[in-house]
Amino acid sequence: MEHNNGIYENSYSMSGKPWQVYLVIENLESRQAYLIEKHIKMMKSKTYIENLKKYPEMIKHLVLKYKDK
Repeated sequence: MEHNNGIYENSYSMSGKPWQVYLVIENLESRQAYLIEKHIKMMKSKTYIENLKKYPEMIKHLVLKYKDK
């Protein structure tokens, strides 16, 4: 993972090392991934993130919602 390898030396994320991957959503376009990440961060909820992992249909909904935007 790039954050753990020190590629972003002066980034805010460096203070949180080591990062662990919690959830991966495959086959997204760059813009789509950005919008989904922004959506998840706006929710500001640990429970929401845990539910994404528990209920794959939530991820499918997000992928469709941000497709072609």
